[in-house]
Amino acid sequence: MTEKYIYPFQKGDGKNKALLGGKGANLCEMTQIGLNVPPGFVITTKACRDYLDNHQLPEGLLKDVKAHIAEVEARTGKKFGDRHNPLLVSVRSGSAISMPGMMDTILNLGLNVQTLAGLIEQTGDARFAYDAYRRFIQLFGKVALGIDDEKFDLHFAAIKKQAGVKADVSLDADHLRQISELFLQVVLEETGKPFPEDVYEQLELAIKAVFNSWMGKRAVDYRREFHITPNIANGTAVNVVAMVFGNMGNDCATGVGFTRNPGTGVNEMYGEYLVNAQGEDVVAGIRTPKPVQELAHEMPDLYQQLVELRNKLEAHYKEVQDYEYTIERGILYCLQTRNGKMNAPAMVRSSVDMMAEGLISKEHALLRINPELLEQLLHPQLDPDHKAQPVAQGLPASPGAAFGKCVFDADTAELMGRAGEMVILLREETKPEDIHGFFAAQGILTSRGGKTSHAAVVARGMGKACIAGAEDIKIDVRAHQAIIGDLHIREGDIITLDGSTGLIYLGKIATIEPSFFEELKTLLAWADEFADLKVYANVDTPERARLAVSYGATGIGLCRTERMFNAADRLPLVIDMILAGSTEARRQALEKLFPIQREDFKQLFEAMSPYPVTVRLLDPPMHEFLPGEHQLEDEIKSLNLYKVMIQGQQVTLDTLGLQASLPAPFTHLNEEVINKAIAKKELMLTKVKELYEVNPMLGHRGVRLGMSYPEIYQMQIRSILEAAALCTQQGIPILPEIMVPQVITAQELIKVKIFVEEIQHEVECRYGIALEFKFGTMIETVRACTRAGELAKVAEFFSFGTNDLTQATFSFSREDAENKFLPLYNETGLLEDNPFEVLDAKGVGQLMKMTIEAGRFTRPDIKIGICGEHGGHPQSIRFCHHIKLDYVSCSAPRIPIARLAAAHAKLLEDDYRLS
Repeated sequence: MTEKYIYPFQKGDGKNKALLGGKGANLCEMTQIGLNVPPGFVITTKACRDYLDNHQLPEGLLKDVKAHIAEVEARTGKKFGDRHNPLLVSVRSGSAISMPGMMDTILNLGLNVQTLAGLIEQTGDARFAYDAYRRFIQLFGKVALGIDDEKFDLHFAAIKKQAGVKADVSLDADHLRQISELFLQVVLEETGKPFPEDVYEQLELAIKAVFNSWMGKRAVDYRREFHITPNIANGTAVNVVAMVFGNMGNDCATGVGFTRNPGTGVNEMYGEYLVNAQGEDVVAGIRTPKPVQELAHEMPDLYQQLVELRNKLEAHYKEVQDYEYTIERGILYCLQTRNGKMNAPAMVRSSVDMMAEGLISKEHALLRINPELLEQLLHPQLDPDHKAQPVAQGLPASPGAAFGKCVFDADTAELMGRAGEMVILLREETKPEDIHGFFAAQGILTSRGGKTSHAAVVARGMGKACIAGAEDIKIDVRAHQAIIGDLHIREGDIITLDGSTGLIYLGKIATIEPSFFEELKTLLAWADEFADLKVYANVDTPERARLAVSYGATGIGLCRTERMFNAADRLPLVIDMILAGSTEARRQALEKLFPIQREDFKQLFEAMSPYPVTVRLLDPPMHEFLPGEHQLEDEIKSLNLYKVMIQGQQVTLDTLGLQASLPAPFTHLNEEVINKAIAKKELMLTKVKELYEVNPMLGHRGVRLGMSYPEIYQMQIRSILEAAALCTQQGIPILPEIMVPQVITAQELIKVKIFVEEIQHEVECRYGIALEFKFGTMIETVRACTRAGELAKVAEFFSFGTNDLTQATFSFSREDAENKFLPLYNETGLLEDNPFEVLDAKGVGQLMKMTIEAGRFTRPDIKIGICGEHGGHPQSIRFCHHIKLDYVSCSAPRIPIARLAAAHAKLLEDDYRLS
């Protein structure tokens, strides 16, 4: 039984976090490397799963627990349940992946009427004993018995008011005795049973409660938000640890530390502590703690020991550690350690610094950072030139700027967030039960707590702005308001948080785009050294192209020409082209578009020089450039109404209040002008009805437009090649690529290739130069995948359009699926992931592999990449590396993520498994 379900700290495998949980594994490892850890044992995640499956503790587990309690008794010289020298224990959760505050912990377990007397005898301190007792009753009542915290808090607040004190530490032994008695009465009233006196009954209930917390709402929400699947973490371990006390007097303390600053990554002592307190006081933010540097003055010897502990932890784990400690009467104990949750700037800086210090390798420096974390670096920051004055300040607990409407409870935050509102969650201190509010909020503000409080730790992990310990703010949850002096901030009022400075402002403050810092440039340069995949961008303007280059893109994998058509100065020309009644009329409209398109491409080539630019010929169906049917009908009705109103008179636009529904430029209107406008709108309406399609995604679009209206593709091809010729004349190195969308047969490609070759010859003759470019196709239909070998005879490159290919493979559209049944499929396990977010390796991925094999068999040097949204998703990028694509292309803000993910894919390629 011992080997199956329970491991003492001296024997547990510190590397087996799946079995022992992160906390338990680290307690074992710290014990075995000689750190001063209180004795204890770990009940495994396997026991948790068996308990949840069978709704009862595994057979023989409690007997084995008693045997291990006996070992702890032998190591401490205390007895569990003894009336003279009692052993008290903590019962703590801990899964394979750190989930701060998401599951339950119970402290001071083992107290009852008899052991309370023994604790007073043992310590000679009645105040300490009653303080431990009231804490235990409340925590056990909440976690193991399901009693609402508020039932206890009301009594606690009443006694403090009666005693005329504000801080818990100001209560004396008699006050705490009264509180304990009131708490016992709460348990009796709420459960109908007295508080359990049997210490083994207490322990059994606590173990069950911790196991049950794995399926608690906040833990389930957390796992869903961070995509923690059963293969990553499955169940929580239970850690039973001998209690040590930081609240036995002023020579005792408790604290939380990070081996480096989690907000900046700077290599410095970082953390907070409280004298005469238990660890929950720091983590829960019940009291605002002191910075750890003050410990050097209060307890200099202990501070030096803490420095040594911090150095040993980081040197051993080779990772920034988040550790908890207790000082009990001059003795330092390490209670736990785990990899520290840091924001993206801190992770990047610490990676670069730790590599420079020789602590870790370059490969380790890259692998310790989750690529998705880099998204935090691309969020706006407050404009440094803003003139707003702050109304309050707290501790800068998690950097970044956030604004939103004030809300005072997590449920409201969740509801408003789902409705699309930007919200800031305000609390006195946050609790793990508030996690669903964190997910919905843009930022978090607390009036109590410090930089290591629950709010700070969770916000940093999410990359959300957080300000803690803003003590000048009185938060009245019941009245849904915050009070700062004479200022009242009510629910729905907008505030802005600057998590980097701790400053709080009324209203919305302007923001600016962030810029790359030197450590990030260094880290991504290392990533590029290892990566096989190149990273391109999906952009279609020179400005976005320059931004993409600044983010590290080495090409454009998708330039959508329809975005250019939609610009205000050319949409009227596009509409004229669509409304043209003949090929000649269509050509005349296209001739007006031609110089504009040519200049578009020239600027784009210049901005991206010397990197490749892949231009996709027109893809969407024509009707997308026209107003909707109902809009046109309404405009025609309005125009007829205006015609009646003027009755042959000439009036101004202002007179009629008329907006853009009439052709410009007209300053005065008459019946003739309105009639012309009506005629054009009616023609557009006729065309919209004519172009109507039951399923536009599978209709008259892509290359099919080029077959029906070759003059459109011919104009675009000429624009691309003449732009290339102009750049070449000016000595600008360029690599244009012409991409044909929605292809299903090589005959389509051949026909477009003929256009290209004819126009190429004309342009080369006109400009007197030889053009170099590639011709290829987007692979986004299933038939294209099956005909890849034939397509490769014509195409010099393939680019997977996985957005459409996913729709075609699954036979449902993203919009319909995500709004209707896809969440159900994901929640119930019918599909593991949303295939529009995570590349479907088992379906779409197999089509891609087939395409690559056939394409390279025909044309061994064919260039193959991906330009669908999956090109910026780390898990999808790993698959792209696995099937040996040449590049991925993604939106500009995801380029740093893709660069790091490409390096991860290479460094972890030996571990890749397509399950």
